This record gives sequence, structure tokens and C-alpha cells, in this order.
Amino acid sequence: MMRLFINGLAASAGGGLTYLRNVIPHLARRAGVQTTVLLNASIRREFEEIPNVAFVDAPDCRGTFRRIVFEQTKLQELLRRCGAQVLVSTGNFALWSSPVPQILLSRNSLYTSADFRRDLRSRGEYFMLADTLIKGWVARHSIQRADITVAPSDAFAQELRRWTGRNVLTLHHGFDREAFTCDPSPLSEKVQRQLEEGNDALRLLFVSHYNYYRNFETLFRALPILSERLNGKVKLFLTCQLSSGENPGSYRAESAASLVNSFCRRGSVVELGAVPYRSLHHLYRACHLYVTPAYAESFAHPLIEAMSSGLPVVASDLPVHREICGDAAMYFPRFSPETLADAVLQIRESPQLARRLSVNGLKRAQDFSWHKHVESLIALSEKLVSAPPQSGQAIEALGLRASNGNQR
Repeated sequence: MMRLFINGLAASAGGGLTYLRNVIPHLARRAGVQTTVLLNASIRREFEEIPNVAFVDAPDCRGTFRRIVFEQTKLQELLRRCGAQVLVSTGNFALWSSPVPQILLSRNSLYTSADFRRDLRSRGEYFMLADTLIKGWVARHSIQRADITVAPSDAFAQELRRWTGRNVLTLHHGFDREAFTCDPSPLSEKVQRQLEEGNDALRLLFVSHYNYYRNFETLFRALPILSERLNGKVKLFLTCQLSSGENPGSYRAESAASLVNSFCRRGSVVELGAVPYRSLHHLYRACHLYVTPAYAESFAHPLIEAMSSGLPVVASDLPVHREICGDAAMYFPRFSPETLADAVLQIRESPQLARRLSVNGLKRAQDFSWHKHVESLIALSEKLVSAPPQSGQAIEALGLRASNGNQR
């Protein structure tokens, strides 16, 4: 019996929460594995229906500093109490003196992104810049403390290797189309009404909370170009509100909202707000194209969700995006609204191209599997338990190599 302990304290929204939503049910069904999961009490309710998993509720650990203090002072005792054999730390930061072998999931590309640092300086966000540099220092040293570090894409694993000089394994995050589309509950009446108002328009979709690194501004600057070429018949649907305080983190959205008001036709940007994860598949299917101008990513789950829904993809030309989408997307320089608009128009004006991207995307989405991800995670854990390496990433001692198991 393998006894895993999953530290999920970092998950509150976005990719971290998506990860737990998919991995925990697979671990619950896995014979021969006993799983304990540490969660913030604020999201514990979402997992009440899952059997065969022990949950440990932490006190309010919102905020990185509170979380790190709790982990470094309390986690060792929790591991001993539940008899864990392997610790899986999902939130970029390792337990620095783990009593059991530790697998670190490193997935925050902001710590290595020069574009993000430049962006923060240009916005005068010096406190956020200092915060990022400090967290980056902790994340970098965490990779040195963990027995194995895993990245969700080969492109990001290579970036981490250059950053730290350590070996980093690639273990793609997965996708389960059946689980993603199983809830028949329709979108809210408000969202359906907003979508219907764009029935005669080219409907673009971008699934993200507002933040700086998803580069909303380049997308907004592309809209007037598209609007002029399409006689105003284009709508961009966002799953956020362009208002500070309405999104996770401390990102200020007022400049982006001002850009929309200044550059875009009235009604061309539709702020749907947060859409429940269980209903997202309906939203993808109601749109024509998926667009992402992000300048920093480590995986990007919405790309796979979009491809599995048959949407052609237009993505910024990041190595991560090319790795995930392959020939199911058109790519543009990440800060070029003109090239972004050109890519959208090429797909709009060529049904054959749109169909080819859609077919390629449906095929590519099948290459990702949460089942494979979980099985690989368990295999790594078993290797650690049978021949635990010394701290410092002695991956070769386990006969492991950095690889991209799901890439074509």
C-alpha cells in the first residue's frame, strides 16, 4: 500500500485548483494507494463527495507568507501522524526538511519570466516585483530541496533547468473529456443571453482571470483592427470582470478597462465574470475561436479544453503553447495585436483552415490524460520509496530521465 500525502494548500483558483479537481478523483479510484490531502478550509467543501481519500483541513492560510509558515512548522507532524511515505507538494514551494521523500510540482512561470518583470516595472508595480523576486528565490531553492521536481510541460522544465542547474522531469498535466463535459447543467440565463446577443458576430473566447501576464492589453488592441475588417461583427467573451477586487491576486484592472473603453466598440468586449468549471464546456461550444495572448505560461489548461471542444486556437508564440497545441493553432508574436488580428482573420476567411485546426485540436486533446499523469506520479513515488535518493535531485539514482511523455 502506497501512502501519499498531497499538500494542496496553494490551490485556490486557476491551474492549481484545476489540478486538484482532476487528480484527487483519480487517486480515490486507484487501488493500492492511500491518499491524504491537505486543503484550505475555503475549498474543502468542493471535495466532500469524494470517497477513499482522507482530507486534512488547514486553518485560513490565504496569503503566501501564512501558507509557508504553516507548511514549515506543521507539515512534518502531519506527515508523521498519517504515516505518509511520499509528500507531493503542488504549490511551487517545498517542505525544506521533509521527513519523507518529496516530489515538488513547479508550475509558476512568473518566477523565471523577464517579460513579467519588465511589465511590472512599466506599471510601477514595485511591491509586486519585490514579492515575485522573493517568492522566486524560495521556489528556486525549493527545487534544490526536493528529491524530484516535476514541471507540467517540457518547455517549462527546460526553463527550470536553465534557471537552477538541476534536473527537472516533465509530467504533462492531463485532460479528461468525459469528466469535463459530464455536467448537463446549462449556463446561467444571464450568460446565455449575453452569448445570444453575439449570434451574428465572430465570437472569440478567452478563459482567464484578469492578470498582467495573460497580456489582455494586446488582445484588446487587436479588436479595433478586427472590428474594422468585420464591420463591427466581432465579440470577445471574457470569464472575468475588468475591475480590481473581482479577480484573484492584487492585479489592477482599471487600465485594461480604460483601454477597452477607448479602443473598442461598445459591446465588443463582454465580461461574463467567473463561469463555473462544470459549465465551461457549454461556453467553449458557443464560441468560434479561442485566443490567448499570454506572455508567460507553464501549461495552459484552457488550450486543451478549447481543442477538445473543436475550437481553432490562436495563441501567442510561446514554446509552451507550441508544445501543447502543435498544429492545432496559429501563432503570433506575443505583443503584436496586428499579427493576432491577421491570424484570426485568416481562420475566419478560410473554412478549410478552420476545419483543419479543429480536427487537429480534437486529435491533439486526446494525447493528454489525467489517468496517465496520476499513474506516472505513483510510479515516481514508488521509485522514491524503493530507492530514496539524497536531497538534491538525484534523479539519475532512480534511473529516471527528463522526458516529455505525452508530446508527439
